[in-house]
Amino acid sequence: MANEQVLPDDLALAERLRQAIGDFVRVVRAQSDTPTTARLETLDLLDRAGALTTAELAQRRYVKHQSMRLVIEQLERDGLVEKTADPQDRRGQLIVLRLEGRAALAQDRQARALWIAAALHDHIGSEERRDLERAIGLLERLAEGAVCARPDRGAADRRTR
Repeated sequence: MANEQVLPDDLALAERLRQAIGDFVRVVRAQSDTPTTARLETLDLLDRAGALTTAELAQRRYVKHQSMRLVIEQLERDGLVEKTADPQDRRGQLIVLRLEGRAALAQDRQARALWIAAALHDHIGSEERRDLERAIGLLERLAEGAVCARPDRGAADRRTR
């Protein structure tokens, strides 16, 4: 959809949604003591997308190749990822999440999920929970539409299928 087709009410709702999601994410990270880092974002991306090249990671995280290379080196030194040969490009290497990386990521995710579960228990009633479940479905649908509308996502997606 072109920007000129966006209605003012849609734009206002979009801005409220953007702010609410951003605030929620920041509060959860702060309260669960799981601040975002380039390292955790990279581990998360590898967990969701599978093995990727450094260039693919940089592109998907919207960072420069050099910055991504430094993050990968640190993750590799810490034993959280490893490099393997790319079967589709003999000169290339894929970055693969190791079990230790998955464990670190799982611990971070669990801390956030536990904080959210406690907040739901303390602040959200049963009718509001149903509303929240419907809202989650809408957000998932919006996210899926954005992913499907995106141009070619590269060889990495084809590798993980």
